[in-house]
Amino acid sequence: MADILASLRSLMASQSPPLDALLVPSEDYHQSEYVSARDKRREFVSGFTGSAGLALITKNEARLWTDGRYFLQATQQLSDQWKLMRIGEDPPLDVWMSDNLQKEAAIGIDPWCVSVDTAQRWERAFAKKNQKLVQTSTNLVDEIWKNRPPAEINPAVDHPLEFAGRSVAEKLKALREKLSSERARGIIITALDEVAWLYNIRGSDVSYSPVVHAFAIVTLNSAFLYVDKRKVSSKVSSSLQANGIEVREYGAVSSDAAMLASNQLDQATGVNFGQNGVCQNDTCDNDLIWVDPASCCYALFSKLDANKVLLQQSPLALAKALKNPVELDGLKNAHIRDGAAVVQYLVWLDKQMQEIYGASGYFLEGEVTSKKIPETMKLTEVFVSDKLEGFRASKEHFRGLSFPTISSVGPNAAIIHYSPQAKTCAELDPNSIYLFDSGAQYLDGTTDITRTVHFGKPSAHEKACYTSVLKGHIALGNARFPNGTNGYSLDILARIPLWRYGLDYRHGTGHGIGSYLNVHEGPHQISFRPQARNVPLQVSMTVTDAEVITNRIRKFLFPEPGYYEDGNFGIRLENVLVIKEADTEFNFGDKGYLSFEHITWAPYQIKLIDLSILTPEEIQWLNRYHSKCREFLAPYLDKNEMEWLKKATEPFLFISLLPITSSLGYHCSIHLLLGIWWPHDVIGTPLTLNFIAVDEGMKTSAGGNR
Repeated sequence: MADILASLRSLMASQSPPLDALLVPSEDYHQSEYVSARDKRREFVSGFTGSAGLALITKNEARLWTDGRYFLQATQQLSDQWKLMRIGEDPPLDVWMSDNLQKEAAIGIDPWCVSVDTAQRWERAFAKKNQKLVQTSTNLVDEIWKNRPPAEINPAVDHPLEFAGRSVAEKLKALREKLSSERARGIIITALDEVAWLYNIRGSDVSYSPVVHAFAIVTLNSAFLYVDKRKVSSKVSSSLQANGIEVREYGAVSSDAAMLASNQLDQATGVNFGQNGVCQNDTCDNDLIWVDPASCCYALFSKLDANKVLLQQSPLALAKALKNPVELDGLKNAHIRDGAAVVQYLVWLDKQMQEIYGASGYFLEGEVTSKKIPETMKLTEVFVSDKLEGFRASKEHFRGLSFPTISSVGPNAAIIHYSPQAKTCAELDPNSIYLFDSGAQYLDGTTDITRTVHFGKPSAHEKACYTSVLKGHIALGNARFPNGTNGYSLDILARIPLWRYGLDYRHGTGHGIGSYLNVHEGPHQISFRPQARNVPLQVSMTVTDAEVITNRIRKFLFPEPGYYEDGNFGIRLENVLVIKEADTEFNFGDKGYLSFEHITWAPYQIKLIDLSILTPEEIQWLNRYHSKCREFLAPYLDKNEMEWLKKATEPFLFISLLPITSSLGYHCSIHLLLGIWWPHDVIGTPLTLNFIAVDEGMKTSAGGNR
């Protein structure tokens, strides 16, 4: 690592002007969250492998900024050559540079790897001390990266209409109408998932995301795809041409952006005005070029006349987030198959933990029976995550994972985006919590699910934490809210049950999810961060409902925090939801109301639930959800797997205990049946019922099963 920093500093000094600092972001030319191996420049220079972070190298220092998901991981991975800067706790990067670098300092960036809004924000901050942002002509990290992975030539493929739901022609027409309404004559599209969605193509240039490294430019009269032509088959080329899309080499986007700025791009193509678009003559008064400041790189923006640029969120972001009926059906079907794979995995893992480790298993809370385990039989975080992938791979339309599986046991579960490695990962421990956050790419949808389980005897504290997370998970999923509500307003619903005990988590609660596209999709989100205010939640959007406790710094002696211990456990539960219209009794203000529909199906572990914390309404919800798990997953499970699922989803009976005083002066109770969820698929068959007794204060006073 020291050699890398020394080489970079030498190269910085040789620039004109010499650079006082160099910024190395995580992003590629398209501002992607997940990037290809050859674009992991920040990882190469710092050794930090998280998906989010920004490295700063000065003449004497090296600092890395990252968010709360990665604090512990960065602490473990950064060498003593680096200092970790915690976003939200330490000064922001632009503030730190403005305050700590000398006047007129030259700060280098590769303009292809920095977005317009980020570059402009830095320029404003640096202006206070006449510091300047210097666009390097080449990427300095690439120059010293001797074994940089080569570019892969992976084929682009058509995404069939049976999965896409809308044709390319329909999407282009809607886009051009939006351009015209905003007085724009063209748009530069740089986000990889937007290019893929607009042109109904998919690829494999980035691990876990079925996208192609490509740009697009669309005008009122023409459309272009900028891609390595070796990736485009004659079949795909014909499909693109049939929709009036011209394929050009990837690198030509720079010169074409300049031609677009000078209004020469359409003339150079020989396309007749009005042939494809909404402009019927060459006298249209649309004169703006639309650029998304969050996803367009500074290099392309620099080719344009800044006075004639519409800096506004891409219209494709919202269009892509509003799923059409075909996409919604596909997502629901994909999640059912995915849920079946998760259940099959839990059945397998439950058996392995009992047979190999002497664990009491998924259902019982007994002590672990000590066993001497041969090295070849040990279960590691990586081995079991590979097994989960195998169950998914057996399902129809499977195309790969949607992100690296977070398979984490004990203290590793406290690392929010933990990524186990075969050589260093932990062995499963029947006495510790096991968290797995995973998902897959299917032709008809993208999935993301998290479950937390324990195969031994969980502590009262672990149960209390799990149940608090579950309560927040249920509260958000059951929310009803008026049209126009944003995710910032709803985020608190998931946190209130945690706040009651002094618990919280450092990341947002929910993100959108793609339709065989990126697992993290905007523009909406459910979060405490200000960006969550920007876009209201709308019908047919997808969003995750993910709550977490990471006990990586503190261990609370429930219910009152008082003892602190490094490294313990983490708990997370996550489902994908679809936003739909709510059927409310009233309609105040004629706004219309919305609600959520769960489309993820996998059981919550009953033995991790502290029933004294749940309300009767929450128990009813849990019973209904588990009943649907049985109904939807049954066609994909064999007899043994279905028996396991029935046991994992046994319904709760709850009764009320009303204390009275007898004529003899003794206290006794009258037991009244409040409600029971008796699923239709088990009527007439023997069924074990979990039961709890609830007193007037809604606290459990008895429990058991019959």
